[in-house]
Amino acid sequence: MDKRSLQILSAVFIIFFTVSSAPAHCEIPCGIYNDGMRINMMAEHIKTIEKSMVQIQKLTSNKEMDYNQMTRWVINKERHADELQEIVTQYFMTQRIKPDVKEYSKKLISLHKILIFAMKCKQTTDLSHISTLMNLLKEFRGLYFEGGN
Repeated sequence: MDKRSLQILSAVFIIFFTVSSAPAHCEIPCGIYNDGMRINMMAEHIKTIEKSMVQIQKLTSNKEMDYNQMTRWVINKERHADELQEIVTQYFMTQRIKPDVKEYSKKLISLHKILIFAMKCKQTTDLSHISTLMNLLKEFRGLYFEGGN
């Protein structure tokens, strides 16, 4: 293998391992949590998914479709739905919601519904899923902050 090929291969490995090893939050007992920020991030992801859906609908209604822009908006929608699911699972379900907390089952059900509707957002551009997600997030916020952790 020549020097140039080795450099390219090295760069690819560095990028792959850097990107794939950047979790949303650690799973060590660091004690650094900002639950309110995570809820706000979830709302931001939902709004970004909504904007992506609107743009996709707009692009598909054009006679001359811009496939590059369409692809970018679909990727954006998918990425933000994934990030929403990541916060739900890795942050709240894995680290923050403990079995001995008040309203445990209700919190898990609420989070599970958020996961399901994030998945539905990946599958379609149905904007009704956005209002459902926002309502579920509001429900979870109330359970989480008022119901105790």
